Amino acid sequence: MNIPSPLEVWLIEDNATFRRTIARVIESNFRCPEGFSRCEDAIECLAKTGARPDVILLDVALPGMNGIDGIPLLRQAAPETRIIILTVFEDDDKIFRAICAGAAGYLLKTASPEEIVRAIRDVLDGGAPMNGRIARRLLEMFSRFNRPHKDYHLTIREREILELMVEGRIKKEIASRLTLSVHTVDTHLRNIYAKLEVHTRTGAVAKALKEKLI
Repeated sequence: MNIPSPLEVWLIEDNATFRRTIARVIESNFRCPEGFSRCEDAIECLAKTGARPDVILLDVALPGMNGIDGIPLLRQAAPETRIIILTVFEDDDKIFRAICAGAAGYLLKTASPEEIVRAIRDVLDGGAPMNGRIARRLLEMFSRFNRPHKDYHLTIREREILELMVEGRIKKEIASRLTLSVHTVDTHLRNIYAKLEVHTRTGAVAKALKEKLI
């Protein structure tokens, strides 16, 4: 019988003390084989080794390339890897830029070990983890936008799924609510992402809120 290997989480954090602390938190639940102080080193490692971690916890303020600018390059090197921002910054600009760049979640460094572990599990289950304060900031931010409505030609089913995503439902909950298989929900999600021209669940939700698609 094949035993599934533990989930693999990488860290990109330039504060060595904090990096070691978070690594210990991760190792108590998952594998944390790599920790980097710079985005450039992580991108190079992905390219050279072909490694594909399940999740990357990424700081924003880093030497050299900052974390937000690094998101597209990390996603290009490892498209299936989920990226969660873990930072001290909670200003609107950084939250907005990180989500639009493809971050799947946004946590503050004040998050407890339990919150960090739960966020990793949530993002792999199709969630978009962020604490309540960040979520409220994001909603307030998008409520200030009033772009003209654009028709992305979403089907009725795709709109139903998008609405449930905005409510915070994960894939299993969406499947149960609409009496669909998780595989079918996955197919609809891929179509939604393609039509909205986004790459992540968080990006789809952000666009839905920003452009009032539901």
